[in-house]
Amino acid sequence: MFKQLKNIDSAFRHIRLFSIFLILACVCIAGYSLYTSEKVLEKANQRIYILANGKVLEAVASDRRENIPVEARDHVRMFHHYFFSLDPDEQVIQTNITKALYLADQSAKIQYDNLKENSYYSNLISGNISQEITIDSVMVDMNKYPVYFQCYAEQKIIRPSTIVTRSLVTEGYLRSVARSDHNPHGFLIERWKTLENRDLKTENR
Repeated sequence: MFKQLKNIDSAFRHIRLFSIFLILACVCIAGYSLYTSEKVLEKANQRIYILANGKVLEAVASDRRENIPVEARDHVRMFHHYFFSLDPDEQVIQTNITKALYLADQSAKIQYDNLKENSYYSNLISGNISQEITIDSVMVDMNKYPVYFQCYAEQKIIRPSTIVTRSLVTEGYLRSVARSDHNPHGFLIERWKTLENRDLKTENR
């Protein structure tokens, strides 16, 4: 009789331990499943599908902080491209300069006004002169705010008889502003000035 009771008690303890182990295992599996599902859902939410020319393209969303240096450099490149890419056409000049001035503050407008007063743009049109720029590199210091930058570029002035290649180095600061269609990166160039703009070579055409 006592032996049977001991066996029952022992069996009950084993069943209780097994039940506790089973419950803990279920809780762990459920917790892991929830964690994995949350990660998969978070990853899925970062995927963006774009329809272009009848094809579905996949893009991945990321935190802006990861891309700030890239966006800052591209903002500087865009500004210099629009400000210095000119053709002997008043409408082209006005369009490019307007795009550039959306990306910078009064310091760029002052330089534009000085060039305009000195008949720089009129001389481009009357002399059938084109101007191109190639950005070599853009250095940004993300440890400062506003973000300091230096831009190193080559500028080509294409005349009917010659091509003049010039070295161009500028500097300025980038301040964060609201994004818009005119300013997709959300930066504004401040205190922009030219450090160097000298002739490198002249070629006959």
